[in-house]
Amino acid sequence: MSGVLVRGVAWGGGRADIRCAGERIAAVADDLEPLPGEEVVTGTVTVLPGLHDHHLHLLAMAARRTSVDLGPGRVSSPADLATALSAASRVPGDGDRCWIRAVGYDETTGGPLDRWLLDRVVPDRPVRVQHRSGHLWVLNSAACRLVGLDHDPPRGAERADGAVNGRLVDADAWLGPRVPAEAPDLAPVGRRLASFGVTGVTDATPVDRPGELTALAAAAGGLAQRTTLMGGTALAGAAVPPGLALGPVKVMVGDAAYPSVDELAEAVAGAHGHGRTVALHCATRIAAVLAVAAWEAAGSRPGDRMEHGAVLPPDLIRRLAVLRVTVVTQPGFVHDRGDRYRRDVEPDDVAHLYRCASLEAAGVAVGGGTDAPFGPDDPWLAMRTAVTRRTRTGAPVGPDEAIAPRRALDLFLSRPDAPGGPPRAVAAGGPADLVLLDCTLAEALDDLDARHVLATVVRGQLVHRA
Repeated sequence: MSGVLVRGVAWGGGRADIRCAGERIAAVADDLEPLPGEEVVTGTVTVLPGLHDHHLHLLAMAARRTSVDLGPGRVSSPADLATALSAASRVPGDGDRCWIRAVGYDETTGGPLDRWLLDRVVPDRPVRVQHRSGHLWVLNSAACRLVGLDHDPPRGAERADGAVNGRLVDADAWLGPRVPAEAPDLAPVGRRLASFGVTGVTDATPVDRPGELTALAAAAGGLAQRTTLMGGTALAGAAVPPGLALGPVKVMVGDAAYPSVDELAEAVAGAHGHGRTVALHCATRIAAVLAVAAWEAAGSRPGDRMEHGAVLPPDLIRRLAVLRVTVVTQPGFVHDRGDRYRRDVEPDDVAHLYRCASLEAAGVAVGGGTDAPFGPDDPWLAMRTAVTRRTRTGAPVGPDEAIAPRRALDLFLSRPDAPGGPPRAVAAGGPADLVLLDCTLAEALDDLDARHVLATVVRGQLVHRA
C-alpha cells in the first residue's frame, strides 16, 4: 500500500479528508481523490492523534499470553488455583526442563502460596508463579533446585523458619538468567493495542544488561507501534537501539528493600550526568517520600517522572509541584483493584490513591499508563475510571480525584517524551499516527469506550480496522 486516505472526518468546524503518505500526514483538504494503491477508510466521524500508553511492560504482556492465568477472573479459591496448575502439569512436556509459568496470582483469591504448597500440586515439574503486582515470584522446590535458590538466595528471597520458602520479591534481575529464555511474540500484543487505538508505547521494564536491552529492542521490532524503552540505571549511558526511542532511566524504589535517600539521589544524578531523565517507580507512600527527598537532594530536570505515585498525600504533591516532576499514573487500578484497596489499604491512604485532580490543581503534570499486564491493558477503561473513580463493584475510591472526560482522554494524547503535556494535534506535516472513531467527539467522551475505535493508523499504515 502507498498510504491511507481517511474520508470525511470532522475538521475545523466542517469536514475534510486526511491523506497519510509515508510516516507523515501529507494533506488535510476537501475532496481528496484516492491515489493508486492507497487504502481508503470511510465511516470515520472523528479523528484523534493515536493514543500513547506511557507505562506498560511489553515482554510481560507477551509472556502472559502463553502462561497459566491465575487472575481473580479465573481463580476464586485455593482449590481453583490448584486445579489450574494441575491441569497445566498434565500437558506433555520434557520432564524437569518443561517449566510451568503462571501469572496473575492474588492471595486474596488463590490463598497463601510458597514452595511447599506448590509442591503438593505440582511436585515433579518446575513451576514459577507471578503475583499480579509483578513484584513477587513463587517457585516450587523443583524450580528452586534448578535456579540454585537454596544455595544462592538473592536479596528479596523470603524465609520461613530459616528455610528459603520459594518466594522472591523484586528479584527479576537474579531470576531472569536462571530460567529458560523466552522468545517473545509481540505481534499479538501489537494487534490488541491497535484495537484500542494505541499507536505508541513506553516500555517500563528496568532491564540492566546490554543483552536484555538488545533483546527487548529486537522484540519491539515486531510491533507496529512506536516504542520508547526505559532501561535501568546500569544502562543510563546506553545508545538508542535502531528504530526506537530511549526514554527515561527506570529506577525501582524497591518495595522489598528501600534504598537510602543518598543511594537514590546518586542514581538520579547518574542518569542526569548521562543527559537522561529518570522515572522513579513509587508504588507505596514510603517510596514516594524517598523519591521526593532524592530529587530535592540531587535536583530534578524537565522530563523526570514518578511512575505510579500510588499513594501521594498532600505534602508530597506540593513538593512535586516545586520540583516540576511529572506523575505517570494508572487510574485503571482503581477499577481493577479498588475493592481490595478499600478493604486492605490504610483508611487515611484510600483518598490518596492514584490521584489526578489534586495533582493537576497543584500544577503537577499527569500522564496516563496502564501498567499492562499488571493492570488492565485497555486505556479507555483507565480513562473511564479517571472520570468515575469507581471499582468493579461500583464503589467510590477517592471521588474528589475525578477529572473531566476530555482531560482523561488527554492523559493518553501527550507526546511520549512529555507525558502530561499538551495533547498532540492532527495536522498536515505531523506524524501519521491516528485513531479513527465512529462517533462524534462528544459521544466518545460520553462513554470513553474502545468500541468506538473504527481504525488505527501507525506511520501511515492501517494496522487495525474494526
